Amino acid sequence: MLGAIVPACPDRSVINSAAYSDVRSLAAALEELATAHDEAGVRAWTVWVPEEDGDAVALLEAAGHRLDATPVAMNLDLARLPEREADGLDWDDRASVQDVARINDLAYGFQEPTFGVALTNLPADPPLRLYQARVGGEPASVLGTLDDGDDCGVYMVATLKGHRGKGLARRLMHVALAEARKRGLGTSTLQATELGYPVYERLGYEPVCTLQMWERRKPDST
Repeated sequence: MLGAIVPACPDRSVINSAAYSDVRSLAAALEELATAHDEAGVRAWTVWVPEEDGDAVALLEAAGHRLDATPVAMNLDLARLPEREADGLDWDDRASVQDVARINDLAYGFQEPTFGVALTNLPADPPLRLYQARVGGEPASVLGTLDDGDDCGVYMVATLKGHRGKGLARRLMHVALAEARKRGLGTSTLQATELGYPVYERLGYEPVCTLQMWERRKPDST
């Protein structure tokens, strides 16, 4: 089992989440996980489940979890990354953690700081590469990448609502993926929401499987 408990974001299950290697490990740890979240004051948390794992679904439903979202796991062979330039994109890979978090909060409609709070205690020099695209000199689209062996994981892709439809995220991702290919990496993986799926598909990502986010939320959680 691997999980994150972030008491500073007690009502955001996307921040407080867990993943498991097999259903037996989930069954053995589920009660302990619930207790740990309760003791930390976390009112909403989720477990990531591959869609074909019916045993895990039954276990979670019995424990009071409900299906919250179904992102798609996607994979890209970086050798197949389309040859495309940044088209005059104003970008760099020196975005601050604060700007990446702020733009994610604004883009996804969080009224109070969520990603900003969750990322506060990252190391001063985290192993993330943080990219930003600017419009009028101000950050408008951001993402983070994390190398894991031969794979480049892509996270926290977000574009401010007023700048969507301009291809900012797609072009910024292309820059980041081209950089990953230069570093010798062979693949890239991510989890796609319905909003992001068409962007990633245009870059050559292919679906691997649907994931399910099984949330447990206290009645008094907002």
